[in-house]
Amino acid sequence: QVQLVESGGGLAQPGGSLRLSCVASGSIFSINAMGWYRQAPGKERELVAAITSGGRTNYADAAKGRFNISRDDAKDTVYLQMNNLKPEDTADYYCNAVVVVRPGHTLNYWGKGTLVTVAS
Repeated sequence: QVQLVESGGGLAQPGGSLRLSCVASGSIFSINAMGWYRQAPGKERELVAAITSGGRTNYADAAKGRFNISRDDAKDTVYLQMNNLKPEDTADYYCNAVVVVRPGHTLNYWGKGTLVTVAS
């Protein structure tokens, strides 16, 4: 079993910054892609940013230029630096990881989410 635990959410003012972290633990052989998704009230979950094991990144248009995803493979951790936050960034943010639990066996895991609220 693999657990993903997010942290770093909270209240930020418009224009402010937050840094989200997600630590993976458990039966991990290696981790392929890691990513951040968000779900606002009444909306579907959407991709914010993702990063491959090789370091390639992909961002939603709403995140480009403001958010930065990075990972520390030694710590099995993925980060999301969010700058110039806007009220529309308010959502529950979920960590996702594609984990190789043993060679040839890959599973997809989700964290429980961390709430980000952007308000003045």
